[in-house]
Amino acid sequence: MRGKYIIIPLMARGLLIALVVIVVLVGGVAAWAISINNQLVVLDQNVNEKWAQVQNVYQRRADLIPNLVETVKGFAAQERTVLEEVTRARASASSIQLTPQALNDPKALERFQAAQNQLSGALSRLLVTVERYPELKSNQNFLALQTQLEGTENRITVERRRFNEAVREYDTRLRLFPGSLIAGFTGFQPKAFFEAAPDAATVPKVKF
Repeated sequence: MRGKYIIIPLMARGLLIALVVIVVLVGGVAAWAISINNQLVVLDQNVNEKWAQVQNVYQRRADLIPNLVETVKGFAAQERTVLEEVTRARASASSIQLTPQALNDPKALERFQAAQNQLSGALSRLLVTVERYPELKSNQNFLALQTQLEGTENRITVERRRFNEAVREYDTRLRLFPGSLIAGFTGFQPKAFFEAAPDAATVPKVKF
């Protein structure tokens, strides 16, 4: 009988140790998974922040265009076709605003890029026509708008690059183990790069 009292506490102690080990392992795995998930959340938010900046600089460009069109119209009203093209392209580009969720849809990003590229092309054609109007080329309002537009185009290039860098970091973490494992359970998805043509947003340099 005495031996039984010794065996039972030993069994209970063994079960307790096993239970503690299981709890520690489960807790460790949970902490590990939470840590990876939090890293993905931070990277995802960074992508969203960079995208917001991309949209901000594109919006700044769109805000400059009405004044640019009106200034050109004052000196070259006969260039109605080009002016109307810029106005339509601006309306089309401004109508597409991508939410952070839409960044997971490559097609949605392609539509945004296409609209912005169309506007860039229309602006390029507008500024080329300026060559035919010396008075417009020397107008102070036009020169100020052109300077602001060129600065905005440069900023667009910078912000697109920063966005792509954030996407690359996020997608890499998402595809590497254990990020790929956690992403499968938490719903994180790869994001598309902004792949506009290298010269799509470059304003032609107008020589005076």
